[in-house]
Amino acid sequence: MRLTILAAVLYLMTAGQARAQSIPEVKLPASPRGQAAIQVGGTWTDTGDGGRRYTDGRWIVVDYGRPLLRGRANIFGSGADYGRAVSDGAPVWRAGANDTTTITTQVPLVVGGTRIEPGVYNVFVDLKAGQWTLVLNTQPRQASYDPSDRVNLFGAINYDASFDVARAPMMVDEGGVLNRPLEQFTIGFLAPEGGRVMLLMAWDRTVATVPLELAD
Repeated sequence: MRLTILAAVLYLMTAGQARAQSIPEVKLPASPRGQAAIQVGGTWTDTGDGGRRYTDGRWIVVDYGRPLLRGRANIFGSGADYGRAVSDGAPVWRAGANDTTTITTQVPLVVGGTRIEPGVYNVFVDLKAGQWTLVLNTQPRQASYDPSDRVNLFGAINYDASFDVARAPMMVDEGGVLNRPLEQFTIGFLAPEGGRVMLLMAWDRTVATVPLELAD
């Protein structure tokens, strides 16, 4: 009898451990970091062994935080409150979460009619219902958030429009492309066409795009 009880206890203990071990541990921040990247200006060459290699390309890379909806609906709001929830009181949205979103380009670009040289730029969006504006900016950034720093950027905190170097209107679609909400904020690039690439931002049921012209 004692052996039977002991066996039952051991079984329950090992079964519980097996169940606990079956759930893998995931260590992610609430808004994981992400990157969107595209390589332009290169050429495909034969490697001589039946393969091909893309050479001499130059990168355009966006580094950003990727917040999730987690059950929230109509994330951008409406009317006079449009954009307020995601902007956290700042005059512009940081186009993501936490740290300031940046775009690094190895090629000169024309954004909204303004030429920008290779470098690293802060990325913001001026949000109005049905009317988004991409903002590129060179304001210095904080390495980590310091509430006593009232000059340098963290996210869109301390945003100073005097550092803006380019603004461009974005095409906005609200519900026509996405018939179900997109859970995680996503930035991407459409394939190059006609000397330009399209930068895309999508979240909830909103998709916004803006052309980045590849300058000569």
